[in-house]
Amino acid sequence: MAVEVPTPTGPARPDLTILETRIYRGPNVWSYQQAIHLVVDLGSLEDYPTVSLPGFTEQLLEAVPGLHNHTCSRGRRGGFVERLHEGTWLGHVAEHVALQLQTLAGHESRRGKTRAVKGVRGRYNVIYSYTDETVGVAAGKLSVRLLNHLVAPEDGFDFETEFNAFLRQAERVAFGPSTAAILEEAASRDIPFIRLNSASLVQLGQGVHAQRIRATMTSKTGALAVDIASDKDLTTKLLGSAGLPVPKQESARTLRGTVEAARRIGFPVVVKPLDGNHGRGVCLNLMSDADVEKAYDIAKAESRRGTIIVESFVTGRDYRCLIVGGKMQAIAERVPAHVIGDGTSTVSELVDLTNADPRRGVGHEKVLTKIRVDANAEEILAGQGYTLSSVPPEGEMVKLALTGNMSTGGISIDRTFDAHPDNVEIAEEAARMVGLDVAGIDFICPDITYPVRETGGAICEVNAAPGFRMHTHPTVGEPQFIAKPVVDLLFPPGAQSRVPIVAVTGTNGKTTTSRMIAHIFKGLGRKVGMTSTDGVVIDERLVIKADASGPRSARMVLQNPRVDFAVMEVARGGILREGLGYDRNDIAVVTNVQPDHLGLKGIDTLRQLADVKAVIVEAVPRDGFAVLNADDPHVRNMRRRCSGGIVWFTMAEPGSEVREFVDDYCRRGGRAVVLEPSERGEMIVIKHGRRSMQLAWTHLLPATFGGAARFNVANSLAAAGAAFAAGAPLHDIRQGLRTFATTYYLSPGRLNLIEVGNADVFVDYCHNAAGMKELGAFVDRYAAQKQGQHDLTKTSRIGMIGAAGDRRDDDMRELGHVAAQHFDVLVIREDERLRGRKPGETAGLIAEGAHTAMQEGARCRQVEVVLDELEATRHVLARTNPGDLVVMCVDQHAMVVTELEERTKHAQAGARIGLPSAATSDPDLDPTTLTSTAEAEGTEAEGEALAVVPGETHPPLDDTAI
Repeated sequence: MAVEVPTPTGPARPDLTILETRIYRGPNVWSYQQAIHLVVDLGSLEDYPTVSLPGFTEQLLEAVPGLHNHTCSRGRRGGFVERLHEGTWLGHVAEHVALQLQTLAGHESRRGKTRAVKGVRGRYNVIYSYTDETVGVAAGKLSVRLLNHLVAPEDGFDFETEFNAFLRQAERVAFGPSTAAILEEAASRDIPFIRLNSASLVQLGQGVHAQRIRATMTSKTGALAVDIASDKDLTTKLLGSAGLPVPKQESARTLRGTVEAARRIGFPVVVKPLDGNHGRGVCLNLMSDADVEKAYDIAKAESRRGTIIVESFVTGRDYRCLIVGGKMQAIAERVPAHVIGDGTSTVSELVDLTNADPRRGVGHEKVLTKIRVDANAEEILAGQGYTLSSVPPEGEMVKLALTGNMSTGGISIDRTFDAHPDNVEIAEEAARMVGLDVAGIDFICPDITYPVRETGGAICEVNAAPGFRMHTHPTVGEPQFIAKPVVDLLFPPGAQSRVPIVAVTGTNGKTTTSRMIAHIFKGLGRKVGMTSTDGVVIDERLVIKADASGPRSARMVLQNPRVDFAVMEVARGGILREGLGYDRNDIAVVTNVQPDHLGLKGIDTLRQLADVKAVIVEAVPRDGFAVLNADDPHVRNMRRRCSGGIVWFTMAEPGSEVREFVDDYCRRGGRAVVLEPSERGEMIVIKHGRRSMQLAWTHLLPATFGGAARFNVANSLAAAGAAFAAGAPLHDIRQGLRTFATTYYLSPGRLNLIEVGNADVFVDYCHNAAGMKELGAFVDRYAAQKQGQHDLTKTSRIGMIGAAGDRRDDDMRELGHVAAQHFDVLVIREDERLRGRKPGETAGLIAEGAHTAMQEGARCRQVEVVLDELEATRHVLARTNPGDLVVMCVDQHAMVVTELEERTKHAQAGARIGLPSAATSDPDLDPTTLTSTAEAEGTEAEGEALAVVPGETHPPLDDTAI
C-alpha cells in the first residue's frame, strides 16, 4: 500500500542526522535483547519518503543488495523492497541498512524497529540489534552517511572505501573462530557470557559459577602446563621420558652451536624457535650447514628467549590431534599453502585464483586464510625449481609454505575417525604428560591410520591454546563440534552457570526492600551481591560507594566470583540509559509507581514510567516470578507482561476489592503476601493456593517502629514475597525480617533513628511528594506513640527537606505542600548538584508549596531556607529542644550522620543509634535459634560511624558493616 506523500516545503537535502546514540546491553524499553538506539532527525527529508526520491531505491539496492532478503513487516523475503517502492521514511531505511551492514561484516543482526518521536516532527527512534556494540554503532553511522549521499552526493565519499574500512574495524573486534565456537555452544545451553576485554578474554557464567576462557585456554588450564608447552625442548624431554615417540632434539643459542647440533643429529633437520607459535620461524628439511645458517636467522627473529631448537626431520604428513579433558576429540590433516598447476597460468596467477575463493580472508576473518607471497614463499618456490612467473604443468602441486598452519594459507582435511587407536592413545598421553586440559598435539607420520611405532613418526609439538578452525571448518570432510567438550569441561552436565537474581524497582521503597531481601539470604549463609543507590555490597562489604543502581554495577556483581545470590536495585535512569545489566532476572519486585522523575528523558506520564519499570517484569523467565504490589493499579497491570508466575502483596483489608482479587487468585493456586488483622495486631501471612502460613506480627518487626512505619510494612511484604518465591524457608524469612532494623549500618540513610539531646532525630532519603505522604503519616503515628513521654504541647516537629533540581516545578511545590501538613517547622535545603537550577530556585519552589499549605490551614507555622545541607543540619540541631521530633530528608546521609554523632553525648564513639527492642517473648521467634548475627539491640561497637572503603576491614556492627 503506497503511503500518502506529503507536500514538500523545500528541496530534499542530506539532512538525516543522528542526535543521540544509546547502547542497550540488556533488556530495555524497546527490546528484550541488546540493541542500539539512534535518535535521528530527518530535517527536510521528512517531506521525502523513498517514493519521492527519484533513483534512490535503485541506487540503494545496488549499493547494498542484501536488502532484497529483508522481510520487514511483510514477513516474506522482499518485503522491505516493497516498502521502499511504496514509500517509507529514511529513519526506517537507516535501520535496515545498519542491520545489513552488520550482517555483511559477519555480525548477523536481524531485529529492529523505527518509531516516530511523539510531538516532534521529523524525529525518529531507530532501534536495531547488534552482536558487538562498536560494530553496531559504526553500522548506524555508515548507514546515515550512505543515505545522505544517495540523496545528494557528498564530495570525497566513496561507499566501497568506507565499507571496507568498516569491515576492517569489524574484523579487529570480532572473536576468533575458536572463541566464537565456544560462545555459540555456551549460548545454546543458556550459559551467559561477558566479554572482559577487547580481545578474547571472556567470562562464562555468573558469580560463583563463573569460568573464564581466553581463546581455547580456560580457567582449568594450568600456568605450569602452558610454560612447559611453551618450552619445546622441555616438552620433548618429558614426552621422551614417558616413552612417547619424539624426534632427536638439541637446543642452542648461537649460530655455531646450532650448526654443530645439526651435525650431531644428522641431516635433514628442522630449525625452529624454542617458544614460537603458529609455525612462525620454522624451517624444515634442512640438508646442509648453509641451510641451517639461513634458518638460524629466521628462527632467531621469532624467538623471545633467543633459544633455538634443532631436531631431526621426520618425514610424513602433518596431523593435528585435539585433546580436551584427556580425550581425543578431533584430528585434522594439515596441508601447507599450495596451488595446483593448470598448464596455462603462472604461479602468481594461481595464487590470485586461489585467494579469490570466498572462503578465504585476511587473518581469521573467514574459515580459510589467504596465501601470502613473501620472501620465504619465493625461496620455497625456488627449492622446487619455480618462480612466481613459472607455469606449472597441469595437476602439479606447488608448495608456498612448508608447514600446514591455517594461518599461513594451509587447508585441513578431517581425519577424526581415521586414526589408529594406538596413535590416539599416544596423543592423549602426551597431553596428560604436559598437563593441558585443552591441547593440540602435532603428529608427523606417513599415515595416521597405522601405528606410528611401526611406520615411524613422532610428536613434534604440544600446543596450548590450539586453534579450532581446522576442525570446525575443514576444507575437506565433516566439521567436528569440538566446542561441546570444552564447555562440558567447564560446566559438566547438571552444573549451574547462573546465580539467582532478584531485581527490585519502584518509585519508593526499592532500596529498603532490596536490603531486606539481601538480609534474609545472608541469614541463609548465601554470599549476597547487592546493588543500590548507596553502592555495591559484596558479602556484607561495601566495595563501591556511589549510586550503583544501574547496569554497570549489576555486571560488577555478576563478575564477582564470591557471589552466589544477587539482589539488584534497578533505577529508572539506568534502564533508560543502558537497559538491564544482564539478560534476565529470576524474580522481579515492583514496589509502586508514583509521580517522580517525570519530565525527564521523554517520560512524562505515570503510564510511561510504569513501562520503564516493567522492563524487569518482562525479563522474568517462565520459571521465575514477579512480586507485584496489588494496591497500585499501574503495578497491577504489569501482570500481563510477565512470562512467569505472579506473587501479589497487598496492604488492603480483607473484604476490599483488591483483597478479593488477591484472595481469588490464591484460591486458583496462586501466591500472595497479605495482612490479617486481629486483636493482637496485624499478622503477615503468606498464601499459596488454599494454604495460609503465618509469618510475623508487623508491630514486632524493628523496621516498622511498632507498626507506625506503614511503608516498611509494605516493604516487608514485598521482601517476604520475593524470598518465598526464591525458595527461602518460612522460618528464615521470619528471622530475616525480625532481625532487620533501620540502623545506619543495616540501612544507611533510610529511617535511621538517632537520639540527640533527648530529641529523636530520623535521617531519611525521602525526596518526593508520594514518599512525603507516607513519611508524614509515620511522623503522625510515631508522635502518637510518644504521648506520655513528653508534653506534646511544648515539643515541635521539625522537618528538613529538599528535592533534586531536575524535577518539575509542580512536583517541588507538591513536596512542600505535603510536608507542611505534618511538621511545625520546615527547613528547606538544596542538593549540592543543582541539576540546571539556579541557587535557591529549588528551595523557593518547595517553600512556595509550603506557604500555600499554610494558607489553607496546614500544621506548619514557620518555613526557613538554608541552602547548604550541612549548614541546614546544624541550623536544625541548634533549634532542637528535648522531646522534639526531627526528620531530616537528606542527600548526603554520611555527612549528616557524622554531624549528628559529633553532637550527641550518649556514647563514647558517637551517637546511640536506636532500635525498637525486640520482644523476646514473641512466640514467632526464639532468639536462641537465630541464623543471623544481627541483634535487636546494639552491640559494643554500636554508634561507630565508619567510612568503608575497598580493602579496609572494620569490626562487625549489627549484621553488616556498610
